[in-house]
Amino acid sequence: MADVVIAEFMDEDAVEALRRNYDVLYEPTLVDNPDKLADVLTEARALIVRNRTQVRGAVLDAGKKLEAVGRLGVGLDNIDTLTCEARGIKVLPASGANDLAVKEYVIAGLLMLFRGAYHASDDMATGLWPREKLMKREVSGRSLGLIGFGSIARDVAAAAQLLGMSVSAFDPYVAADDLVWQAMDVANVTFEQVMRESDAVSLHVPLTDGTKNLIDQKALSLMKSDAYLINSARGGVVDEAALAKALKDGTIAGAMLDVFEQEPLPAENVFAGVPNLILTPHIAGVTEDSNVRVSAVTVKNVRDVLEGK
Repeated sequence: MADVVIAEFMDEDAVEALRRNYDVLYEPTLVDNPDKLADVLTEARALIVRNRTQVRGAVLDAGKKLEAVGRLGVGLDNIDTLTCEARGIKVLPASGANDLAVKEYVIAGLLMLFRGAYHASDDMATGLWPREKLMKREVSGRSLGLIGFGSIARDVAAAAQLLGMSVSAFDPYVAADDLVWQAMDVANVTFEQVMRESDAVSLHVPLTDGTKNLIDQKALSLMKSDAYLINSARGGVVDEAALAKALKDGTIAGAMLDVFEQEPLPAENVFAGVPNLILTPHIAGVTEDSNVRVSAVTVKNVRDVLEGK
């Protein structure tokens, strides 16, 4: 039986590095077969997952010898952290390793949403020339509001400022007298101010009881009718039905979503036929480059626990 079970994809070189010292079972499809995952965990000392594997219930019960859960990313809402803590299982996020990828995703999304010129391929290929329809706005001089002001949000803020945007943020866990506000020239405002005053809002919060459906019909109604919403944080933070309605009704101008309450997004979902919407498959933090970094950090984290460091 394996010492380390890897249930989702990761960098092959990192897997091989782990194999030098441990018996490793690497099956990226285990995420879709929880019964098999439970079967192979009986002797495992470590489990490595991304965001889809549900590390709770029968899976945790089966892993009676688990010492570590390595997370190829940072969100922990798919892991029963309380049970892990009670059992002395170390939960190990790859903090910081995919920050750059998410920052670039958000900035690219802002540019696509504001400019509106990148979805004309079908029209162009049929001989149309929709210049006036695609004449939208620049980001320079616009305002970006951030919900959450952790490391990724701060990277996004710095990049947006280089593009000429002003930035405000709401984060009740960053003290009002924290020097970061002044150092980064970011306005510390209320949630309502971010939603009401920003030309674009980007979400950077974990999924908790307090953030579940944080962006609901009421919050969306506060936004400017020509504002945009980006969620690269966690599905469930946005009320998807409320957002779909807001886009259809023209309450806001557009949105880009990388995360969803149910992943993969089912074929029957509320976004069919919704205008001015960009959907991506939880890929913001996953690039060839970030996969190498995240995998290397996770291997080191797991090694440290298994070697008692």
